[in-house]
Amino acid sequence: MAINWYPGHMHKAQKQIREILPTVDIIIEVLDARLPYSSENPLIAEIRGDKPVIKVLNKADLADPLVTEQWLAYFANQTSTNTLAITTKDINACKQIPALVREMIPNKGHMATKPINTMIAGIPNVGKSTLINILAERQIARTGNEPAVTKAQQRINLRDGVVLYDTPGILWPKISNPNSGYRLAMSGAIKDTAIEYEDVALYACEYLLKEYPETVIARYQLDHLPATDIELLEAIGAKRGAKQSGGRINLHKASEVLLHELRSATVGRITIEKPAYIADEEAAVAAEVQRKAELKAARLEKANRGRRDAKQAKKKR
Repeated sequence: MAINWYPGHMHKAQKQIREILPTVDIIIEVLDARLPYSSENPLIAEIRGDKPVIKVLNKADLADPLVTEQWLAYFANQTSTNTLAITTKDINACKQIPALVREMIPNKGHMATKPINTMIAGIPNVGKSTLINILAERQIARTGNEPAVTKAQQRINLRDGVVLYDTPGILWPKISNPNSGYRLAMSGAIKDTAIEYEDVALYACEYLLKEYPETVIARYQLDHLPATDIELLEAIGAKRGAKQSGGRINLHKASEVLLHELRSATVGRITIEKPAYIADEEAAVAAEVQRKAELKAARLEKANRGRRDAKQAKKKR
C-alpha cells in the first residue's frame, strides 16, 4: 500500500531529532499497543545507536491483552530496552515512566547535578501529547484525534530530575512493508485523505476473518462467518444500513463504519499484528528490495550496452 503523505514539518522534525540526539541520555518511544511493530519509527532505530530506550505501548486498553503480553516479551529481549503497556486513562500507570527513566540512568537525575535528558518520540496520533501533559501535570502539548497535531519541538522540565525533549509525531518517507501501511491506516495514524477507505477496510476484513472470527460474528450479529473479505464488508454494510439505490451496499460507507469501530475498539479489543508475523514480513520486504535492485541493475546494464553498441556502430561508419 503506497502512502503519499509526508508534510514538510516531518522532514524538519527528522532534522531536529538528529540534532538533539547527542545530548539525550534515553529515549521514550510511544507505540500503539495494537500495532507495536508498525508504529515503531525506523529512524529511531537507525540513529539511536546503543542509547537506552523505553518502549511505551499506549492504548493498551484498546488492544488484545493476550497479544500485548506477547509484545512485552518480544521487546524485553532487545538490548538496552525496557517496556511498559499503559493507557493514558490510567494516570498512575503513566507516572511510572519517570521512575523507570531514573532506574535505567542511575547516575543522573534526582540528587545529581545534571538532569536526565530524555527524548520522547512517537508516530502521529499515538497519544504522545496526552502522555506528556500527564507527566508534566499541566497542559503543555496540544492534543487531538487528528494526526500531526504537534509540529514544534519543546523542552519540558518534569521537576524530578528528568527533562523531556518533545518532538513532533513523524512518519517516514517510505513505508517498505505494505502490511505496516495498511495497519497504520487502520489505526488512524495516517490522515484519511491519504488512504483508500475500501482498500484498507478489505484488508481489515481479511485480518478479522483470520484472527477474530468470533468477535466479528458477535459484534455484527451475523448468522454465519462470511467466506471472503468483500462478503464480510457487505454483511457489515447491510447490518449498519449502508445501502444505496437498488438495495446495493455502499462499500465506502460500510468501510467508514468498520474503520471507525476498529479505531474506537467498538468491535472489541483487537491487536492488528503479532510478533510471529515479523520474520516473514521482513524477509518478504528484503526479497522485494533485492528484486528491485536487480531490475535496476539490469536496466542500467541494458542502457550501458546500448550506449556501447551505439559508439561501436559510430566508429565503424
